[in-house]
Parts: sequence; C-alpha cells; structure tokens
Amino acid sequence: MSNLLKFYIDGQWVAPIGAGRIQVINPATEESIAEIAAGGSADVDRAVAAARRAFVAFSVTSKDERLTLLRRILEVYQDHQMRIGDLISSEMGAPIGFARNAQAGTGQGHLKKMIEVLEAYTFEMLNGTTMVRREPIGVAGLVTPWNWPINQIVCKVLPALAAGCTMVLKPSELSPLSGIAFTEVLHEAGVPSGVFNLVNGSGEEVGEALSAHPDVDMISLTGSTRAGVAVSRAAAGTIKRVTLELGGKAPNILLPDVDFEDAVRRGTLACMRNTGQSCSAPTRMLVPQSQMARAAQIAADAANGLRVGDPNAPETDLGPVISKTQFEKIQALIRSGIEQGARLVAGGPGRPADLSKGYYVRPTVFADVKTGMRIEREEIFGPVLSIVGYRDEDHAIEIANDTVYGLTGYVQSRDLDRARAVARRIRAGSVLINYAPVDSNGPFGGYKQSGNGREYGIFGLEEFLEVKGMVGYGDS
Repeated sequence: MSNLLKFYIDGQWVAPIGAGRIQVINPATEESIAEIAAGGSADVDRAVAAARRAFVAFSVTSKDERLTLLRRILEVYQDHQMRIGDLISSEMGAPIGFARNAQAGTGQGHLKKMIEVLEAYTFEMLNGTTMVRREPIGVAGLVTPWNWPINQIVCKVLPALAAGCTMVLKPSELSPLSGIAFTEVLHEAGVPSGVFNLVNGSGEEVGEALSAHPDVDMISLTGSTRAGVAVSRAAAGTIKRVTLELGGKAPNILLPDVDFEDAVRRGTLACMRNTGQSCSAPTRMLVPQSQMARAAQIAADAANGLRVGDPNAPETDLGPVISKTQFEKIQALIRSGIEQGARLVAGGPGRPADLSKGYYVRPTVFADVKTGMRIEREEIFGPVLSIVGYRDEDHAIEIANDTVYGLTGYVQSRDLDRARAVARRIRAGSVLINYAPVDSNGPFGGYKQSGNGREYGIFGLEEFLEVKGMVGYGDS
C-alpha cells in the first residue's frame, strides 16, 4: 500500500505535519506488518478546514446527485471487497473467509441499504403551515473501532454522505489498513475534494482533537465506554452532537420450552463469533436452573468443536484476539471466573496447546456463574461464555437487566408471543428473537452505558440531519 504514511485531505494524499509513526501488528504472528503515520491536532485542523470548505457546496447537492455518488461507490467497492477482506484478516486476525465475506461483506450490504433508504427518503414535509425540513448537520468527526473495521466505517460514512455532510474519519490505529483501502475506494469513486478526509492516529491525539474542535458539528464514535466518556467530555465545550455506540454484556434468555440442544449450541457459537470481539455478542446465557448441567455440556461440546488457529487456513473457525493487551485482559478475567467459583467446562487460561505464538484464546465456557462475578458483569471481548441459572421468567428478566449496559439482548422460545413479551421487557437498544439475523433496516444502538444515538438504515441517516421548521411556509 503506497499511502500508509500519508493522510487523505482535500481530495489528495498528503504528508503528515509531524513525524509520528504507529506499527500495525498482525495478532496471529505478533509481528509488524505495516507502519502508518500518526497524526496530531495540526493534521486535524487541516482536515476539518477542508471539510468545512467542502460543506458549502456538498450540503446543497440534490438527493439524485448523492444517490449517483453512492451507486458509484458501491461499484468500486465491489471490485475491492476481497482485497479489503484480506487486509482485515492480516490486521485483526479474522479467518480469511470470514474476513472477506462477513467483515468486508458488510460494506457492500450497508451500501445497498443506504441507497434504498436515500431513494425513499423525503427531506421536506409540510406540517400544517410549517415546512419541516431536514438538513445536513455539518462537519462530522467519525471515530471507529478495530473489531468490525469496515462495518463501522460504512455505518458512519454512508449516512453522512447521504445526508450531505462532510467529514473527517479516524479509524482505529490497531486496524487502519482497511480504512486506508476504503479511502482509496472513495477517491476512485469520485467523492468531491474535502467531503471525506482521513487522519490516522491515536484516540488521545486525533480523537480528542476532533471531539473538541469548534468547527466539527458532530462526533460519532464506536468504541469502549471509557472512550465514550472521554469524547463526551472533550465535546462538551462546543455543545456539538455526540452519538456513541459503546460496550455491551448481552443476555441471551433461553425460555424453558426451547430445543436446548439447538438453542445452547447456536448461542455458544454466536458468542464465539469474531473470536468474541463483538459488542453485541450474547455472552451471558440465561437458562432455567434445572437445565444448567445439560446446557453446560452442550455449550462445552460446541466450544470444544471450534478450530482455533492460522487465519489463512480454510479450516480455521477462530483467529486470535486483536492485541497483547486484549489477550492479557481476557486471561485475567478467565482466571477471575475460576477464582470466584464459576465451573469451568471448556477452555481456560492460556493459548491452545498447539499454538506457541499469536494472541490466541481458548474458547471458554463457564457454568454455574453467579450474578456479581466479574465474568458476569464486565465486557470480556473474547471467546468466553457465562451460563447463569434463573428461577422463573421474572428472575431471568431481572438478571438480564441488571447491568450497566444495554446494547443488545436475545430471547429464545418456541412460543413467539411469549418471546415477544419478554423482548419488550429487556432494557436494550435491540433484541434478537430466536436468533434472527441482524436487520440493517432496524436501529442499532444502546441504552444506559452502551451509548446514545442509532445506526443502520433511516435511523443512521437521521443522526446526521438537523430539523428546521419554516413557519408560515404554507397557506394559512
């Protein structure tokens, strides 16, 4: 890649102002695979100024003009999807097939959905004598994470473009290569100069500078709750809009009537997907106390059947976690589960026996987990499942909601009406019933410390719009 040591500002790749560098580590090998430039506040100033200048013209483009642009981006992205998937695999360790089809595949899926949304969207509506008009909010600062790098980039960039906003993106410094490649897609597709800008660097430097910048009208961040607090504090001085998609500790309630063999197996695999590095993963499995032993055996069998190893091997199910820091955090939490008395039924501390290098974690299942244990309370962000017993339905819902998080919940039942009733009582931004697939038309975002604001579809688009009322517009 030729643009690793450059930033994309005002329609061209430019040298950074400073000399800072960041090594990109392949977590499967623990070796550096690239070096990128690390930006600072002066680079952010340049990028924001370019976005502010471009906003004047781009904010008044027609819906048809923006649709033409999105369709062109889709065409170019399809040509680059496999390459982007390969980069994701190398920078975050995702198995190659999963990286190409699921990780990079979300880019194509969200592009198609945003085109559909924009085609149908009405930006003006007469309400009595008042014309209600939705207008682009302005310059948006976009800060994205490493665990689903392209998914979270497109979930911010696409609605911002559809709304008529201009923007500055800071991808995670742990997985920046796919963000650079996506920037090359936007350039090839003909995004006007200054509309999209990229500055790499750390959250402490680039993220904070974007959040505090007086000429940035909105910050959209996906990351940890700690990062959400830091961004909110930095943004407070300029009263800009802040949307946050943060951590989660999703409950998965298995009601007594389910097919336990199927429901436990599927729940275990859903928890382990992406090596457990998804904020929406169903990491707390709630089962009737009488079914604990059975659920533990099924979950252990499912976890033990997962193949952990080289992301480039076609038989691999799970790759490594992203970094040494994350590996050590997960190991500490696994040890805490053992120390606090949870029953380890699969996995445990350390790497798989046949792997001596790489940040690989054994797929781990704990049974007889009690509320209040660290593994039940804290977001682990690794392939670790906690199985918690409940007495009755009300007790299950009480456990599900007894968390500072509220991003996603799950409920399984043969009785759809009963599942719907339980879903209504779960305090989370989205609830998946009977392992329904993610719906890119539905809202995605959290309650409580899982953030505020929503992504996906029309909900994502409207986060980038202001509402204006032109009173007296219509006939009296």
